[in-house]
Amino acid sequence: MEVSVLNIAGQETGKKIKLKKSIFEIEPNDHAIYLDVKQILANRRQGTHKSKERSEIAGSTRKIKRQKGTGTARAGSIKSPVFRGGGRVFGPRPSDHGFKLNKKVKQLARKSALTYKAKSNAIMVLEDFNFEAPKTKSYVELLSNLKINDKKSLVVINEPNKNIYLSSRNLQDSKVITTAELNTYEIMKATNLIFVESSLNNLQKDEK
Repeated sequence: MEVSVLNIAGQETGKKIKLKKSIFEIEPNDHAIYLDVKQILANRRQGTHKSKERSEIAGSTRKIKRQKGTGTARAGSIKSPVFRGGGRVFGPRPSDHGFKLNKKVKQLARKSALTYKAKSNAIMVLEDFNFEAPKTKSYVELLSNLKINDKKSLVVINEPNKNIYLSSRNLQDSKVITTAELNTYEIMKATNLIFVESSLNNLQKDEK
């Protein structure tokens, strides 16, 4: 499969890049995609949720009433969960929600996601570009030229570029990442995937 290289005006440059079959034309594995996305989202969770149980509540431990003869249930401490201000029963505790996933499964998931994008013709290739200064208007104009300004887009650049990143930062439906940061979740989340020429060459060179 070949993709035409466009310039920032959205016009074809006459160059074409061949997409590797081993990356963009594999048999997609939906379960691998599910596991990888699940791991990425799980690793993002802070896991700092916490509530105080009865042993952590500040208060008196005095027995608040006699054991028998009151006609009501026995009670040993004001910190009991049945009283207002008492501790919570089995409340949330800090925990790590992340889990490990084999490297080959993650690679398969990313290739599967890229294959889906290639099948739906949602991949574009831009020649290398840069902005003279961070300017959101310039970035919006670029998306407009590519006719994707009303869709969720993911622009993949080869190396960190402050001007491009800052220009896109205020836009809710567009994101800029480097080749090293490209993952299954970001690919599946975007409607259109835009590779800068050097980033695509780098991806196809490094991918086994």
